[in-house]
Amino acid sequence: MKLYGIKNCDTVKKARKFLDEANVPYEFHDYKKDGVDEVALREFVAEFGWDTVLNKRGTSWRKLPDDVKDEVTDAETAMSVMFDNPSTIKRPLVQSGEHRLIGFDAVAWEMALEMGQLK
Repeated sequence: MKLYGIKNCDTVKKARKFLDEANVPYEFHDYKKDGVDEVALREFVAEFGWDTVLNKRGTSWRKLPDDVKDEVTDAETAMSVMFDNPSTIKRPLVQSGEHRLIGFDAVAWEMALEMGQLK
């Protein structure tokens, strides 16, 4: 299982704590340290849509110039912004076998754990 995010993000910290307490082994991929995994990002965008993966509610998005934000109208331009600004990617992203989760919701993650989707 692989968890993508940023080490200092509060939501990522909650997700890592959840996995640690559930004794679920995972590899952590830090966007700031390791860069954005292009294949993984494309898979998440394909499954969830670019408008879900791109976090438009965060300060990183709000700080972008308006002309950059205005250009984001499709998956390719959205992914370009996310590659250049990893903090604009919704966090965390989790890849566990064929299953993917986006964002942290303790109830949803508990259900995924019970169903064997987090391993």
